Amino acid sequence: MIDDYNSVMASEEFSSLAGELLLALPGIGDPRFAQAVIAMCLHQPDGAMGVGIGQLVPGLKLHALLRQLEIDPGAAPDAPIHLGGPVDPQRGFVLHSPDWRGEDTLTISPTLSLTTTLDVLRAIAGGEGPDRWLIALGYAGWGEEQLDEEMQRHGWQTVAANDELLFETPVKERWPRAFAAAGIDVRLLAPTSGHA
Repeated sequence: MIDDYNSVMASEEFSSLAGELLLALPGIGDPRFAQAVIAMCLHQPDGAMGVGIGQLVPGLKLHALLRQLEIDPGAAPDAPIHLGGPVDPQRGFVLHSPDWRGEDTLTISPTLSLTTTLDVLRAIAGGEGPDRWLIALGYAGWGEEQLDEEMQRHGWQTVAANDELLFETPVKERWPRAFAAAGIDVRLLAPTSGHA
């Protein structure tokens, strides 16, 4: 009975980061995540996943990707493709406004959704997709309590996600602008944490 009560109390204290931006702090210790900006899609006690929006896949744009998938680019702008993360880099993820919904669309927050099926790409190419979107290959994933442990160390900062940061801010400016939106000047961030 005590174990059940403790489990309930622990779950009530859990605060999901889904719908927020995860920003890598200087000195994160993993070069793959230097100045990373990750849109958090899922965050549960048993794991987390997010899509990177702070870097682009070199030399790849949407029209070439659509042709590889045998989809006529049609009305789609030849947008850049984001480097979503090191896990499953051949898999596509579309972060988008909630005004479009497919069968497998995940609602992340009232302003953000995620779709991983080809129907969203076909809709974008046909001019019938979501109003705002970005496409990434791969994702960042964490196992049980892994992200929470990294958050306690000197690894990540979270800020509220908004349409401007997600869809309007140039990719190279997302990291400093996201910190600025939280009132933090990146020039003052130290690459290591202090110890008392």
